[in-house]
Amino acid sequence: MAEIKTVSVIGMGYIGLPTCAIFASRGLDVIGVDINEAVVAKVNRGEIHIIEPDLDGLIQKVVANGKLKAFSTPQPADAYIIAVPTPITPERKPDVSYVLAAARSIAPVLKRDDLVVLESTSPVGTTRVMTALLAELRPDLKFPVAHGEEADVLVAYSPERVLPGKVLTELINNDRSIGGLSRKSSERTAALYSSFVAGDLFITQAESAELVKLTENAFRDVNIAFANELAAVCQDLSLNVWEVIDLANRHPRVNILQPSPGVGGHCIAIDPYFIIDAAPNNTRLISSARRINSERPLSVVRDIEALLDPTRKQTIACLGLSFKPNIDDMRESPAVEVVKLLSKIPNIKIVAAEPNARQLPHELEGSGVMFTDALSAIDQSDIVVLLVDHRQFNLIDPEALKDKKLVDTRGLWTWRKARKPDARIEGKKSEMERSQSLARTGEAA
Repeated sequence: MAEIKTVSVIGMGYIGLPTCAIFASRGLDVIGVDINEAVVAKVNRGEIHIIEPDLDGLIQKVVANGKLKAFSTPQPADAYIIAVPTPITPERKPDVSYVLAAARSIAPVLKRDDLVVLESTSPVGTTRVMTALLAELRPDLKFPVAHGEEADVLVAYSPERVLPGKVLTELINNDRSIGGLSRKSSERTAALYSSFVAGDLFITQAESAELVKLTENAFRDVNIAFANELAAVCQDLSLNVWEVIDLANRHPRVNILQPSPGVGGHCIAIDPYFIIDAAPNNTRLISSARRINSERPLSVVRDIEALLDPTRKQTIACLGLSFKPNIDDMRESPAVEVVKLLSKIPNIKIVAAEPNARQLPHELEGSGVMFTDALSAIDQSDIVVLLVDHRQFNLIDPEALKDKKLVDTRGLWTWRKARKPDARIEGKKSEMERSQSLARTGEAA
């Protein structure tokens, strides 16, 4: 097999653009492809269209040295990385149309010895479906679905597993699963990713790799649902859920996550449905977790409604719109859903603040919600709702909040700042002694 010198990344979004930057920084010639002409133009100017730490400087560098060029249509390359969205339909069914559209777009430029890697989070079996489509479009080439190790074009599935806000670091350091449709497909994919991945590469079959990615996100969803259900229990019992979780997590084998207004992003809020759709009779726990988390925004709205004075018009300040702290990504954001639900309540004014964005997301266009900075929103409000615990909100002077009614969905004010440092009575054991004791008894596992 010829050496891979040129890599084409199809889709320059939250995963595709950092992937372009990383490959280019390792000396490969990278072709970034996106159907959005504005994104293409911006990247070719050395600019980025998303917020991700350190990405701007890296993109500027690799564009300036000619290692990254962006196009609106695929160009010939040695390897193609498909990193396009895989949303769900209104009926909560997997939508792989973007993956298949990407396959159609690269089919005309494929040649012998090329490698195609699907990174998009996908339902089990998508890699084979995509490859069958490529084989249909290019009958002059052999693909591994029919020709195995004798294929002209190699195909594999290798999902990213990164945290927004730490994408560049985690692309490099995290382990990676590689599911080739043939042994040669896996080996060539591993060789390509080893150009930048410092973590371990694990080879498996394509279907297993597809399910691994879905499993990771469904696991997170179930654990978040437990925290959110515990929050509802504590509310019924008039207890502080943040304190309960903090103390429960002192147990050496307990690690409860934090409650939230819901689950967002293009992974955890979506991927469990791919598993549910594939095995509806054996996913009761996953389905229940999805229901708990998807209903959280409505629960938050009900908490806010309980504070309203029906005799007068009031203003509600909603702080944060992204799906997690310190990023600009609002895909599937529960914060946006809370604001959308609030906008339908009569006789209230809503002002929203999102320090990582310049305007409201399209879901809130025409909703009557005003967009401003956090301090201005607080100043004119009767009720302040913290939806995302951005670092900027941690700097808000408590004096600005003293006359406001608060709904703190992240525990920033009601627990993290309120907790007294003298609440702990020091034990006699040192941390080292505790660790040694656990190791001796075998309880540390």
